[in-house]
This record gives sequence, structure tokens and C-alpha cells, in this order.
Amino acid sequence: MKKILLAVFMSLCIAAPVFALDGNEMLKKVDRNLNPDSYELYRKLINIEPDGSKKEFVMYAVKKGKEKMASVFLSPASEKDRSTLRIGENMWLYIPNVGKPIRITSLQSVTGGVFNNADIMRLDYSAEYDCEKVEETDKGYILHLKAKTNAVAYDRVKMWVHSESLLPDKTECFASSGMLIKTLYFKKVQDFGGGIVRPAVIETDSPLHQGYKSVMIFAKMKAKDLSDEVFTLNYLSKINELR
Repeated sequence: MKKILLAVFMSLCIAAPVFALDGNEMLKKVDRNLNPDSYELYRKLINIEPDGSKKEFVMYAVKKGKEKMASVFLSPASEKDRSTLRIGENMWLYIPNVGKPIRITSLQSVTGGVFNNADIMRLDYSAEYDCEKVEETDKGYILHLKAKTNAVAYDRVKMWVHSESLLPDKTECFASSGMLIKTLYFKKVQDFGGGIVRPAVIETDSPLHQGYKSVMIFAKMKAKDLSDEVFTLNYLSKINELR
């Protein structure tokens, strides 16, 4: 009898998966594959209108940990030296000669176009979302994400992830009503050096902005040690000095 029970137990062990897919752990790996824990980069944002006309912005940005990001506009001249700060869900815009920084929201956009402030000042996904379900596909996985709080720009996100690289291919962003707000496409995986291999381009479109498209191009991303002082309101006028 003991031999029979042992045989049944062994067969069950062999048939069962070695481990269940842990969506939250996978999401943390996606975050680290997208960027180091602390880094700097340059970005070009391009807003494309239905008639084909474009408006471009160049920004220098730094990020530390899961919830701190700051950036400064380098061009166009009309935006030069404006800077932004995000700490968790709190965001500010600093405009030279205006005085104190202005509070802004995640659904607004400092550049206009389809990217909102939450997209432009992206935190770690795992800081804002819990993974409720992992769905396996032929090429990888679909992570079904739910916002941890109602302060997050999107209530739910579906993220398509490559199984080998654990990098996102596409995300669909939804309101609490279930309405699709926008889709982000991650393209042109590039080796930035220092072990950073990630998409260099993110494109987005939205059923709420028919015919409009925005593109974000990443350059010179590298790990960088940053002090906590950098991510304070008093430092907003000095972000450019970090370059």
C-alpha cells in the first residue's frame, strides 16, 4: 500500500508544474529590464497630428528607486529649462520666473499630445499595479494589472511580455469603466550598454484622439547614482546641472 501511495505521489509531482507563474515577481523583473534602479537618460517626444505636422521636445531625465523622477526640457526654446518632479503620485511643474512649482496631475500632459504626465514620468509598474492574472501566449505572457489606488492614471493595464527577454511588447490602458484609453507599443530593442537592453521607442495612440499619435525615443540611458536631494522642489531649477 505504501508503495502504491508513493508511486501516486511521485506521478503527481512529475505532472505538476515546477512553480506557478508569479505575476508580481514577473512585473518587478520587467521593471528592472526596462531600466536600472537609478539612472539618467535623454528623450525626444514627438507629437504627430492628423495632418502630419509634428511638434518635438527634448528632455533630460533622472530616476531613483520606484517612485522618484525628475526631468528638464532642453528644447524647444519656448519650453527650455522648465522642469518636472514626480514623487509617487505627486507631480510638479517648475517654470522659470514664475515662482514656486505648480502642482500637476497624472492625466494632464506637459507636452500635449497623447502621452500624459503618467506616461512621461513613468514610475515602476510594480509601484502602481498588482498583477491579478498571468495568461500564457505563444510568444510569452499577458499580465493583467490592477491599480493599487484610485490615484493611478489607469485603473487596469494589459501588458504583453516576451517570454525570453521579459520586456513589454504592448500595453493597453483602461479606465475603471473598462473603456480603452490608449495603447502603448514598445519598439526597436537596443543595447544601451552597461547591461541595459530595452526598447528605444514607445509609440502611443488612443481611440479618444483619433488620428493623433505620439512617439517617445530614448537615448544615452545609463545607471547613475543620485542623491535624494535631487528629487526635491528646491532642486527643480538645478536639474540641468546633473548633465
